[in-house]
Amino acid sequence: VQLQASGGGLVQPGGSLRISCVASGISLKYSAIGWFRQVPGKEREGVSCINTFGGVTWYADSVKGRFTISGDNAKNTAYLQMNNLKPEDTAVYYCASDPSCSSWYYPETIANWGQGTQVTVSS
Repeated sequence: VQLQASGGGLVQPGGSLRISCVASGISLKYSAIGWFRQVPGKEREGVSCINTFGGVTWYADSVKGRFTISGDNAKNTAYLQMNNLKPEDTAVYYCASDPSCSSWYYPETIANWGQGTQVTVSS
């Protein structure tokens, strides 16, 4: 299983950014996929997850109303649209997949991890 994340960068507060995760070795038709984020010295935290076959999406309280996750089964790709970004959103964002979005509460149980992409929100 490979998860290739891309799209991170530097953006000003209030700005927007979209990050992507292309999956190979799994099908989004049968797997949940999403993102965690981590800053130095802190634990990795779940950000968002989508389960296209169940029509389920999950968001951390800190990003609800600002981030939107979507999945394209044909491209086997997930997207995270991040709007109204805040400095506290600055982190390395990691793509992950697992059979269920419920695993986003327990990162130690996540089946597959991709490499991270840096998102920096700063003026």
